[in-house]
Amino acid sequence: MIERSDDGDIAVLRLTHGPVNAMDLELCQSLIAHFHALVTDSARAVVITGSGSSFSAGVDLRRFLDGGADYVKRFMPALAGSFQAAFELTKPVVAAVNGHAIAGGCVLAATADVTLMTDGKGRMGVPEIKVGVSFPRIALEVLRYAVGEVAARRLMLGAQTYPPAEVKAIGLVDQLVDGDELLTRAVRTARALAEESPADTFAATKTQLRREALERTARYAGDDDTAIQLWSRRATDGWTAAYLEAATRR
Repeated sequence: MIERSDDGDIAVLRLTHGPVNAMDLELCQSLIAHFHALVTDSARAVVITGSGSSFSAGVDLRRFLDGGADYVKRFMPALAGSFQAAFELTKPVVAAVNGHAIAGGCVLAATADVTLMTDGKGRMGVPEIKVGVSFPRIALEVLRYAVGEVAARRLMLGAQTYPPAEVKAIGLVDQLVDGDELLTRAVRTARALAEESPADTFAATKTQLRREALERTARYAGDDDTAIQLWSRRATDGWTAAYLEAATRR
């Protein structure tokens, strides 16, 4: 599900989970394990990227519909945990978005300190309300941190996906890069972040910057209960199934 390769002292995590790296229980658990291990790992910085034409197309809706409410109760804490593990890591993290980064994939990319994206056909956005569900609280805080209050509201309520140039204008990505250069540039960027300041200073500053977002995540933990209720309802009432059928016909 996740292949790790090291470029010197830079850890490169590549999502290799099916054709679009859809986020299911196992992928989220693997993300949590990898990011927790990186806390004490010798790697000085991290690059996370995808495979094929997608960084990640978001939650595996077919798996969710098949699993129903019982699956939701296991999956949603893992989804929230994967975002939080990536967002809390105090080492430099660079996302190399190689294609589509939709919904949960968009949030995962936004957890990074620097986000690079291939200047191609990939799209980013968070269409969750069209799916009929809400995110766990940490996802809202990640987006708010990444692009600010107004842009996060427009992203989440507008529920659109955007091409690279618009994604950059919104602030979801920092740079657009030719596809052939994406990983090289990402590793170079991660190494620069690791080398241009002491590790403890970078960690302290990153912690200060993200503290309020994480404090709000803890304060409003009840939002995750609401998310579980909505996902459980959508598993059986036909809304998400209809959304998925329409989306696959496009």
